[in-house]
Amino acid sequence: MWQAIAQQLSDTLMFQYDITEKTRLDGGDINECYMISDGRERYFVKLNQRDYLPQYELEAENLRILRESNTVFVPELVMVGASKTHAFIILNYLATKPLDDAAHSYQFGQQLARLHQWGDQKEYGFDVDNFIGNIVQPNQWTKKWNHFFAEQRIGWQLQLLREKGIELVNIEEFVDLVTQRLASHHPRPSLLHGDLWNGNVANSAFGPVCFDPSCYWGDRECDLAMTELFGGFHNDFYHGYYSVMPQEAGYEQRRDIYNLYHLLNHTNHFGGQFLEQADQQIKRILSF
Repeated sequence: MWQAIAQQLSDTLMFQYDITEKTRLDGGDINECYMISDGRERYFVKLNQRDYLPQYELEAENLRILRESNTVFVPELVMVGASKTHAFIILNYLATKPLDDAAHSYQFGQQLARLHQWGDQKEYGFDVDNFIGNIVQPNQWTKKWNHFFAEQRIGWQLQLLREKGIELVNIEEFVDLVTQRLASHHPRPSLLHGDLWNGNVANSAFGPVCFDPSCYWGDRECDLAMTELFGGFHNDFYHGYYSVMPQEAGYEQRRDIYNLYHLLNHTNHFGGQFLEQADQQIKRILSF
C-alpha cells in the first residue's frame, strides 16, 4: 500500500518521492491518518478501505469550493488515489494546535461569516450528495429551506434509525412539525462547512484552518449551531462572527432543531449515549 502511495504521489509531484518517515496521527473514529516525509517535504495522508474512494473524491470537491470562496483557510489538496486494498487523500501537511486563543478565534469567526456571505445560490442543496461521516448526506436542490431541512436532514436520519429498528418518534408527524417550525424562516442560502465541531478546526502558522467539510448550501445558523453542540469554541469566535453577520431572532429554537440532525447522525454511527441525547432533544423540540 505505501509503495503504491509513494509512486502515485511521485507521479503527481513529477519527482521521485520516497517515504522515509511515517507518523500515525489522531484521525478520529473513521480514518487512519499519517504524516509522511521524504526528509524534505511533508504531507498529510488519510486512508481507509478501497471502497471509501468516493468519500475522498467528494471531500476533495468540498475542499476545492471552500478554497474557491477565498474566505476560510483549508489544507491544499495534493491528490486522491487508491491501491489494491486502500483509498487515500493526500493534503499539504500543516502543523496545528487547538484554536483556543481570543485573537485567532475572532479571526476565524469573521472568516466563517464571510464564507456564509459568499456566492449567489438561489436554492438549498448541493450539486451532489455527499457524506456526513460514513453516512450519505442527501442534497437534492430545494427552493424552500423548511422542506429541505425537515425532509433531507431530520427525516433522512430518522428513517435510517427506523431501518435499524429504532423509532424515537413518529417520523411523518415529526417531519411535519419541523417543517412548520421553520416555515417562517427564509434564510439566504449560504455555503456551509457542514461538520463544524471543534475537532475540525485548528490554528496553524497561517492562522485558523478548517478541514473535513461536508458542504452544502443552507442556513448559516446550521454551522453556528454545531459549534455549540459539543463546545470548545472561544467566546471571541462568536464576537468575530457577529461583528460581520449579527444574530437573528429565534436562533435559539432553530439551534435545537439543527443540532438534532447531528445527534441523530451520531446515533446512527455510534449509538450509545447519543441515542439518549437525541431522544431528549426530540422531547425538547416537541415542548417548544
